[in-house]
Amino acid sequence: MSASLKGKSVIVTGGSKGIGKGIAKVFAGHGAKVMIVARNLKDAEAAAQALGKEGATVSAFAGDITKLSDMEAMAKTAAERHGGLDVLCANAGIFPQAKIEEMSPETWDEVVNTNLKGTFLSIKACVPYLKKSGQGRIVITSSITGPITGYPGWTHYGATKAGQLGFMRTACIELAKYGITVNAVMPGNIMTEGLQGLGEEYLKTMAASIPLKRLGAVEDIGNAAAFFASKEAAYVTGQTIIVDGGQILPESLEALASA
Repeated sequence: MSASLKGKSVIVTGGSKGIGKGIAKVFAGHGAKVMIVARNLKDAEAAAQALGKEGATVSAFAGDITKLSDMEAMAKTAAERHGGLDVLCANAGIFPQAKIEEMSPETWDEVVNTNLKGTFLSIKACVPYLKKSGQGRIVITSSITGPITGYPGWTHYGATKAGQLGFMRTACIELAKYGITVNAVMPGNIMTEGLQGLGEEYLKTMAASIPLKRLGAVEDIGNAAAFFASKEAAYVTGQTIIVDGGQILPESLEALASA
C-alpha cells in the first residue's frame, strides 16, 4: 500500500488538527504530497510545518469549505503544487453540542453547511482534477453518530453524517465512469482536541463502553483512509469502514462485563 501512495497528490480538508491532522500524517508517512486545508492559514501552516519536519512534502492552504470559490482555488492550487490531484480526503466538520429545544436555526444551518454542503462543494471542485488522475480517490470522514448511533445534543451533526453516506452512494455511481472511487470512514470515539473538551468523565465512560477499552488514535482513521486511497482498493467504491474499537457491537455494558 505504501508504494501505491508514494508521490500521490493529496488534499486533506480540516487537516490542521484532530482526525484531519492524523490523516495527513499517515499519507505523508507513505510518501504522498499533502496539502492541509483549514480556514485559518496559521493553523494549517503549523500542522504542515510539524509534519514536514519528518521529511514529508506537506504544505498549507486557507479555505472555507462552505464557499465554492475557495474550494475551486484549493483544488487548483494543489494541482499546481503537486502536478495534479489524486486524492481528496473530505474531512472538515464541526460538532457544537445543542439539544433540539435549545438549538437555533442558525446553529443547525452552520453544521449542515459545513459538514454536508462542505463535503459536496469540496468534491465538486476537485472532480475536474481527479478525472485526470487515473487513480482518483475521494474519502469522506463520516461517523458512527447519525448513520448508526445517536447522542443527545448532536441531532444536527448526526443528520449531516448520515447525509454524507447518502450523498456518497450516488456520487460513486456518477464518478465511476472516470475511474474515481468514493468511500467513507466512520470513526467512533477518537482521541482529539474536540473530545478532550468534553471532559475526563466522558472519556472514561466512553472507553468503558468500547470492547478494546480505549479510544482510538487519529492515525487509526488515517490508516483506513489510506487503504481507500490505495491502488489495492481500486475495486472498492461506495463502501464504508467503521473504525470504533467495536463500540457499536455490545447490546449493553452488561454484555461487556460478561465477556
